[in-house]
Amino acid sequence: MALHKDFPSSPHAILDPAIRWFPADEALRETSLDKLLPPLVQELRKKVKAWREQDYAGATETSRTLLHWWFRTPHLLPRADGTMAEFQYYFAQREALETIIYLHDVAKVESKYDLMKFDATGMTQGSMFDESWRRYVVKMATGAGKTKVMSLVLAWSFFHKLYEPNSDLARNFLVIAPNIIVLDRIHKDFQGLRIFFDDPVLPDNGTDGRDWRDDFQLTLHVQDEVRITHPTGNIFLTNIHRVYAGNDIPASPDDEDTMDYFLGKRPSGATTDSKVDLGMIVRDINELVVLNDEAHHIHDSRLAWFKSIEDIHNRLKQKDAALSLQVDVTATPKHTNGAIFVQTIADYPLVEAISQNVVKHPALPDAPSRAKLAERQSAKFTEKYSDYLHLGVVEWRSAYAEHEKMGMKAILFIMTDDTQNCDDVATYLENTYPEFKDAVLTIHTNKSGEISEATSGKSKEELEKLRKLANDIDGPDSPYKAIVSVLMLKEGWDVRNVTTIVGLRAYSAKSNILPEQTLGRGLRKMYPGSVEEYVSVVGTNAFMEFVEGIQAEGVVLERKPMGEGTKPKAPLVIEIDAENEKKDLEALDIEIPVLTPRVYREYKNLVDLDVASLTTTKVPYQQFSAEEQREIVFKDITTGEVTHTTILDTAGVADFRSVIGYFARTIMADLRLFSGYDVLYSKVKAFVQGHLFGQEVELENQNTLRNLSELAALRTILGSFKKAINALTIRDKGDAEIRDSIKLRQTHRFVAKDQSYFIPKKSVFNKIIGDSHFELMFASFLEDCGDVASYAKNFFAVHFKLDYVNANGDISDYYPDFLVKLTSGDIVIVETKGLEDLDVPLKMRRLKQWCEDINRIQSEVNYDFVFVGMEEFERFRPTTFASLMAGFTTYKNASG
Repeated sequence: MALHKDFPSSPHAILDPAIRWFPADEALRETSLDKLLPPLVQELRKKVKAWREQDYAGATETSRTLLHWWFRTPHLLPRADGTMAEFQYYFAQREALETIIYLHDVAKVESKYDLMKFDATGMTQGSMFDESWRRYVVKMATGAGKTKVMSLVLAWSFFHKLYEPNSDLARNFLVIAPNIIVLDRIHKDFQGLRIFFDDPVLPDNGTDGRDWRDDFQLTLHVQDEVRITHPTGNIFLTNIHRVYAGNDIPASPDDEDTMDYFLGKRPSGATTDSKVDLGMIVRDINELVVLNDEAHHIHDSRLAWFKSIEDIHNRLKQKDAALSLQVDVTATPKHTNGAIFVQTIADYPLVEAISQNVVKHPALPDAPSRAKLAERQSAKFTEKYSDYLHLGVVEWRSAYAEHEKMGMKAILFIMTDDTQNCDDVATYLENTYPEFKDAVLTIHTNKSGEISEATSGKSKEELEKLRKLANDIDGPDSPYKAIVSVLMLKEGWDVRNVTTIVGLRAYSAKSNILPEQTLGRGLRKMYPGSVEEYVSVVGTNAFMEFVEGIQAEGVVLERKPMGEGTKPKAPLVIEIDAENEKKDLEALDIEIPVLTPRVYREYKNLVDLDVASLTTTKVPYQQFSAEEQREIVFKDITTGEVTHTTILDTAGVADFRSVIGYFARTIMADLRLFSGYDVLYSKVKAFVQGHLFGQEVELENQNTLRNLSELAALRTILGSFKKAINALTIRDKGDAEIRDSIKLRQTHRFVAKDQSYFIPKKSVFNKIIGDSHFELMFASFLEDCGDVASYAKNFFAVHFKLDYVNANGDISDYYPDFLVKLTSGDIVIVETKGLEDLDVPLKMRRLKQWCEDINRIQSEVNYDFVFVGMEEFERFRPTTFASLMAGFTTYKNASG
């Protein structure tokens, strides 16, 4: 059940259905894949893949614009430090939206029978669908960004209804949370419509001729705080009990465990403590989409949850309308018997999320560590499980020390079986371990894992405070370092800093709680990016057996040594070695001047591009048969893989606009152009129409589009435009000035994945990690060189980079490998390489130019550079840096 060997490590990479995880041996992939996934998922993945390659053929204009904006347009967003970073949605988020839009716009699904056509197993029956309206379930691992999916679905429905004639979608939205904890989390994102503007959800005004941002007029109503409602443009954020329909909903034993403070008592008529009857308000509007978070709660047509939504749909039907759409998002869309919801249309399983470092990796004690644990013969809970508690504390301590260096706080999470033992563990921690004195938060939950007023014996005000303390535990102002809870906290308690989970209870086979829900409280990552993070899981044999059930979902549980003297299960922290008394940081420091860029883009020059002057060989215009014309497939220039297929409208006529748009967007993406699409589109259109083939062609002619799918045409268009744009827009100032300087000892600490590293004596840093074994070997060489005073790996966090024009003619950033200060005071920039690529000479030429610029501007320190190839280094084995400089003179005489 391992992941496919070609499964990509980036969560942004487009995933081919053929390499997705499935719960069986790899040998069964060809014969059984369709039968081992949720019944609709694999066929929909194939359909959506083909549709994506067709540039969303058949979608409405509104849908295509949004899909292009979200997933094909580069987006730069501000970071906290004031810099800009490129933003991309995860592919899991993209695939969910693409699938929903495909089902609506292209497949035109209106009922469960339309949806059943995508069943690859032939086992799906109408009786498996309880609802009579469109309902789609999106399965996404905890931490993979379900709220972002909800925001995109909401925006799509709103604009589709606004811009598309006869759209059956809606501009009113009922956003349902299962409890207040989840509701608070969603509210943080939706308050002030923040998520829609902070993320690139809304296209810029003017995109495809529409004022998207101005037209996005919505009012957020939270729970009973309902302001003036308009016929359209409302978001009702609530838990489901606020929309119960009074006596119309029969009591159910299955609902009793959820009737705690957070969800409120079962309403009778108006909602308990409600200022308004939100249920009646929602039922009084004429168009509605339901977005349901943590949707595994609505799994049975007998439950009040389901019947409330059914009642809303029926009220709309009485007004000749219907519930437009229900989208459920959850990590575990499963019934109590383990069967997955048949409505599941997209699936990003936990095993894939872990592989792509979207969430933490669960780590369990290895066999020797686990063998040291034993349940003691004692009636006292903490004495009985003292081994497990101590191991959990030791693991937490080592993680806490590492994360503290980054200004982060690790959290210990302990689960017990009842309230008395919960209190016993909390007291034990505070009295046994000094760091936990007044730092343990105790939470009593009921059988559903939800904080219960009845179970805890606390007042409403105390519970409200308790909920806030639990939600804010990650923050630097929170005094708490551990949470002790009966069972586990329910969905929505999704803090990021849980590094250690200790389970001191067994789970019965009949439990509704799934292993992924248990681990889910510790899966969210603490740091952005692709750095591996871990959550250590410790517990009784019964608990560990339960957790290991997650392996049925393909998750590989890593077994690691745990306890005293073992490595912390945390990313490596690279920092200035300030606590090392043997280091003179001032003497070891290296100062690097920062020069103004020499190369830059003059974007305004794009309008001056003359397509008639593009120097290129004309592509022969071929005549294809009618059958060949129907096979208009575009392939990647280098790999030959299919990237795009032309669009045919309902009349069977090819749409040249999508093809020209494809070329324009590909050029923009390759050149990292963030504006100018309209200008470039018109240029590409004019070039194809009058210059590509050496004759004037009709763009509407399907034979022309068949010619455009040939690799010769693709290479000519992309190659000619990229070369011309680079020549037109890239400029070299011809000089540079010192605008700042970098001092290594001012580098902020950062985290890196757990990997091999070198402990340096001649560097301000505490560790030297390398991108290869050769880099570590070279660092060891620098340590032994008597003429080297200090050195450092040029980590990204140092921010020393040079702008240069790469082999493709594009502006790129170059980060040299090492910075070396000699005993003479000279500074040498070192580039190490195993195998050279086309960019190496260009980088070295730019580095030589940089050294010449800096030495011309100042004379206090001489700057030089050297290129060190691995093969030559291993052959000659220099013993001093001077001998290295003398022997490795490659690129020294390169022309400027």
